Amino acid sequence: MKAKAMVKQWNEMRTQIIQAQLAPTLVLIAIVALSALGKFENAMSATKYLAIGVAAASGFLALTSQYAAIREGQALLVDLKKAEEPTALSKKIADSEQLLSLTAIATLVIGIGSFVLVVWAVLG
Repeated sequence: MKAKAMVKQWNEMRTQIIQAQLAPTLVLIAIVALSALGKFENAMSATKYLAIGVAAASGFLALTSQYAAIREGQALLVDLKKAEEPTALSKKIADSEQLLSLTAIATLVIGIGSFVLVVWAVLG
């Protein structure tokens, strides 16, 4: 496979990661806004747990799809190093294996940290 086609595939995977962040980000925005307005202070316990559950579900699904895209990206980097007609860009992307591994770790840490903050904001 030629490097140019693989770079196109790489960009599609990056787009998937970005798109996977949209729904959980909207959920977090809603929870932060409701928390800032004090809406959880007098809310029923069921409402609070529902907010936490929705945040957990959307976050878990986003993390799963992001992690899958990262794993697939790591495989693509291996293939990209062997690609026909390499370009400066394809070489640079192929050398980003360590950064991609750090991204996988950061994604998990940030996801867990965000969830802890959601629980704290909702339950007080």
